Amino acid sequence: MTQDETKPHDADTNSVLSSAASALQGELAKPLREGLYLVSTPIGNLADMSLRALGVLARADLIFCEDTRHSRKLLGHYGISGELHAYHEHNAAKERPRIIERIRTGQSVALISDAGTPLISDPGHKLVREAREAGFEVHAIPGASAVLAALTSSGLPTDRFFFEGFLPPKTVARRKRLEELTDIPATLVFYEAPQRLAAMLVDVSEVLGERQGAVAKELTKLHEGFSRGTLAELAAGSVEALGVRGEFVVLAGPAPPSEVSDDDIQARLEVALKDASFRDGVQDVSHMLGVPRKRVYQLALALKDKTGKGGQ
Repeated sequence: MTQDETKPHDADTNSVLSSAASALQGELAKPLREGLYLVSTPIGNLADMSLRALGVLARADLIFCEDTRHSRKLLGHYGISGELHAYHEHNAAKERPRIIERIRTGQSVALISDAGTPLISDPGHKLVREAREAGFEVHAIPGASAVLAALTSSGLPTDRFFFEGFLPPKTVARRKRLEELTDIPATLVFYEAPQRLAAMLVDVSEVLGERQGAVAKELTKLHEGFSRGTLAELAAGSVEALGVRGEFVVLAGPAPPSEVSDDDIQARLEVALKDASFRDGVQDVSHMLGVPRKRVYQLALALKDKTGKGGQ
């Protein structure tokens, strides 16, 4: 490649750097209003820090985090030296009134987690609730999320998903909770610790049955890994394939559609159409049973002709 051939790329790089610097400078020039700021941080790749997040953290009067040692390294990487305090499950009840009072005096408070979006499997919802109840502004500064990163790259259905987080660590309680999740018509998303992954996958496979699934490891990091297959296949070989170190997201796709009879559909329609319009009743039953709307519509018309009830 000649020197001339590299110039367009160099020019593009300089343009991107200049635009990013200008955008960040614009953020830093704005005053940060009083309130609570929920700031997402990278889940592994530091380049995933957004310009808006950097601007908020650089201007916030206080920053609360799970582990000050961990967050100080993150902030130091970007040259941010703000007032840093811990906020975690062991001191949350004591710190919440102090945080609310600081906002009341006109200060801006940022809340971050060790990685990803605050409040997802982390403390914070009571703080947000109290801030809202006190009439303060709460701002979400979106960014990286292990839940969405795993879901969107899994190849499993994304139109509906249910985030469960960590299952109970003990087998009996874990299987009981899984049984409560079996009828949810959505992709299920779990977090799991490496030392429990193998046992958890066995329980997921045995309780949820024959479904497609995926296991994501160390998302956005150097040793990121992904394993896909049936839940049984993942239970049999996922740990060996990915290794047991790291942070894991486990996904289980929706249960395969079962055969639904016309009688079942009409029975549901009889109940639904008592309180809903013809159109809404058809839509509700279609979603409830996971069958095509056209089929439900035809059966609803037949039911209408038979009973003389319902309408378009």
